[in-house]
Amino acid sequence: MTEPLDADTRLADIRLDHTTVEDARELDIVAEELALYLRRGEHGAVKGFFVVQELADIASLLEHMAPEDALLAMRDLDRQDQAEVFGYLRPAAQVTMAEKMSRAELAALMAAMSHDERADFFKALDPKAQEALLPGLAKAEREDLRRLAAHPEGTVGAIMTSDYATLPPTLTPPQALDALRRQASDVETVYTAYVVDAAHRLLGVVSLRDVLLARTRQTVGEIMEPDPVTARVDAEQEEAATLVARYDLLALPVVDAEGRMVGIVTADDAMDVAEEEATEDIYKASTVGEFDGSVKDASLVALWKARIFWLVLLVFGNIFSGAGIAAFEDVIAGNLALLFFLPLLIASGGNAGAQSATLMVRALATGDVRVADWRGMFLRETAVALGLGVTMAFAVTWIGLWRGGPEIALVVAIAMVVIVVIGALIGVSLPFAFARLDRDPAAASGPLVTSITDVLGVLAYFGIAAALLEIA
Repeated sequence: MTEPLDADTRLADIRLDHTTVEDARELDIVAEELALYLRRGEHGAVKGFFVVQELADIASLLEHMAPEDALLAMRDLDRQDQAEVFGYLRPAAQVTMAEKMSRAELAALMAAMSHDERADFFKALDPKAQEALLPGLAKAEREDLRRLAAHPEGTVGAIMTSDYATLPPTLTPPQALDALRRQASDVETVYTAYVVDAAHRLLGVVSLRDVLLARTRQTVGEIMEPDPVTARVDAEQEEAATLVARYDLLALPVVDAEGRMVGIVTADDAMDVAEEEATEDIYKASTVGEFDGSVKDASLVALWKARIFWLVLLVFGNIFSGAGIAAFEDVIAGNLALLFFLPLLIASGGNAGAQSATLMVRALATGDVRVADWRGMFLRETAVALGLGVTMAFAVTWIGLWRGGPEIALVVAIAMVVIVVIGALIGVSLPFAFARLDRDPAAASGPLVTSITDVLGVLAYFGIAAALLEIA
C-alpha cells in the first residue's frame, strides 16, 4: 500500500461500515494504514479517526493488526471506550492483547468493563494469569468476579451480569428517579428496574416509563408489575434466551433457589446464546464435536478430535452397505444395469432423510412440536414421503426404460418410492428418539440418517430387484 500523502485528511476520510468490516482484505488495508500513523506518532489523527467509528467496528479492525499495534491504537481511546472495544474482541484476541499489558493497566481496563464481559474474559485466562490479576482489582470487583466466574458454563449464571438497577417498594416516583440517576453509570440498563425487599428477594419489575408517568404520591410497590418472568441461576442458558424471545424482554431477572435477585440476562446476551446454540446444532447436524473457541482460533488437534469420532464410526456403519451388496452378487451379476441406479437411489433416500431430520430438529428446538407429537408427525411425513417418492419414481422411470428396459424401470420406480419413504421416516423418527432419551435432537444428524438409510436402501433395492426379476 502506498504511503498516505496527507496524514490529517487521508485517515479521516476512512469510514468503517458493515461492508468494510465483513471484507477481510479491506480491513487489512485500513489496519496497515492505521499502523503507519501509529508508527509516525500521529495520535491526533488516530483519535480523530476513532471518533467517527462504531466501537464494534474498531474491535474488528484491531483484530487485523499486530497485537502491539492494536494495543497502541486502543490506548488512543478513553478508558470506557477501551473497555467496550475490548469486550467486542474474540477471547483469543483478548488474551493475546492482555499479555502485552502491565498488571496495573489490565486491572484498570477490567474495572471499566461490564460485569459479565469481565467475567467472560477472566475465565478465558489460564489459572496462573487469573491469580496474578486478582490482587490488582478492588475488593468489590474481585468478589463480584469470583462469584460470576464460579457458575458452570452453559448455565444462566454464566451469562448473566450483576450490574442492574434495584428499587425498594416504598419509594415515590421522584425518589425512584433520583435512585435510578445515582445508579445509571454503574448498571447495564435503567429502562427496567427491579423491586426488591430488604432480603433482596425479587418482588416485581418497573419500567422507567411507568415511573415517569406515575402520580407523585404513588409508590414503586403500587406501580410495579408483580411476579415477573424469571430464570433460575442454575438453569440452562438456552432457557434464558427462549424466555427473552418469547416475552420480548429487554432483560430477564435471574434469581436463586430462595427467590433472591442475583443478576439479569440482557437481550444482547440472549442473542449471543441463541447464536451459540444454533452454531452448536449446526455442528452436531454435521457430526462435528465440541471444541473451544472459533474455527479460526482452534488448533489442528482440536479440529481433528472434533471430527474423527463420527467419521470413523460412520465408516464402520457403511460396511453394512457393502455387506448388503455382497449378499445380492448373483442378482447384480445377472443385471448389471442395476448398479447404474444405485448411487441415484441411495442419494435420494439420504437427501429425503436429511430434509426430514432438519425439519424435526428445528421444530423440536423452537418448541413447534414436542415428543408427544411423534405419532402425528410420523403419519404426516409418511404421506409427504409417498408423494415425494411417487414423483421422483415417475421422473426416473424414463431413465430406467432407456437404460435397462421395462423390468429394470419397474424395479427402480418401486425402489425409489420405498427408499425415499424409508429415509424420510428415519429422518423424522431419530430426532424424537434422541429427545425421548434426553439427548440433543440435533445429534440425529444428516450423516447419521444418511448412513442408516444407505444400509436399508441397499437391502430394499436389491431385495425388490431379486423378487421382481425372478418373477419376470
